[in-house]
Amino acid sequence: MALNEKLIKKLSKIFPPKTRVDDVFKGNDITVITNERGEAVTLFIGKRKEDGSIRGERYVRTIIRNEEGSAIVKSHWDNKGKVNGR
Repeated sequence: MALNEKLIKKLSKIFPPKTRVDDVFKGNDITVITNERGEAVTLFIGKRKEDGSIRGERYVRTIIRNEEGSAIVKSHWDNKGKVNGR
């Protein structure tokens, strides 16, 4: 399943660094894990279970930066498969 452009736009914003953000997007539960810069790098999307884990799919973001390492040149999300929660 490819990610929706609106979801990619939502994930492009800066979140608090090194955190887990739980949210809902178009009826799906999502959990976003951020890196030290506050950029979304891992996404779990599906249905949240009672323990807070998600049964659905996991995506990982690859970020390519400029030579100085400050600005993002490009990035993309890879589907890493199904997850069943804990």
